[in-house]
Amino acid sequence: MEDQEFRNKVKRIYLGVALFFGLLVMGAGAIIYKLKNPSFLSFDKEKTTETYVEIEDFDKIENGIHLATGFKDDVGLQTVIVSCTPCHSAKLVTQNRATKEGWISIIRWMQETQNLWDLGKNESVIVDYLAKNYAPEAKGRRDNLEDIEWYDLEK
Repeated sequence: MEDQEFRNKVKRIYLGVALFFGLLVMGAGAIIYKLKNPSFLSFDKEKTTETYVEIEDFDKIENGIHLATGFKDDVGLQTVIVSCTPCHSAKLVTQNRATKEGWISIIRWMQETQNLWDLGKNESVIVDYLAKNYAPEAKGRRDNLEDIEWYDLEK
């Protein structure tokens, strides 16, 4: 009986040691894999990278559009680029439309809430440029459809 108890204890010790070394080998393998592939078991959100487009000539204009920013070429363009694009994309400007008063209101809002500096004498140049080139569009909804042959849907 004592012999059987001794054998059972040795088996338990052997299984414990085998389990310990198995876990040790698996852990070492995981560490080596993590060193080779740092994104393994990474719970971070997908990392995005910014893409920069190299432009041969930053000031290049084609078909009346400043290629680097997408702004329309007109008097005050450089002032708008220098004043607006350090803080946000030119797309934020070009997607909006406003009257002179509307652009002034947007500038005041940025000054009050976004720490935009006092534009001084450049403000009138910027507002004139924006009001002329990014004014509200008069066209509303699409034209009515005409000369359409309608048909009844059958059940």
